[in-house]
Amino acid sequence: MKKLFVLALAALTFIACQESLDEKAAQEAKLYTQKNCPAPIGENLTIDSLTFEAATHTLHYFYTLSGAADSVGLLNKDDARQALLTELKNTTTMMAYKEAGFSFAYTYRSKKDPKTILFDTTFSEKDYKKK
Repeated sequence: MKKLFVLALAALTFIACQESLDEKAAQEAKLYTQKNCPAPIGENLTIDSLTFEAATHTLHYFYTLSGAADSVGLLNKDDARQALLTELKNTTTMMAYKEAGFSFAYTYRSKKDPKTILFDTTFSEKDYKKK
């Protein structure tokens, strides 16, 4: 009986030490932003931050467009959305979050006028799990 109690206590301790996927997402987003942002991704594109919105289970990427890309209407919304969706479907680094049904949001702002959102989209599980 004593062994069973010790095993049960050890199991509960192990489970209690595990962080939830939400906590992991929040922590990873915070660390990524602290260590890597802002960072140039390519010509005229900078990642500003990554956040986790617990209420909606959404990983939200914030970018800034500059130079020639910093123009309202330049991004064809359908083409940009499809390109991001294809990338999301093909990435393996987000597998745990995709399997858990998280959403992924992408916001692109103007460097000339940071209040101007040039492109904004969100993908839910129904978008990226379509065949």
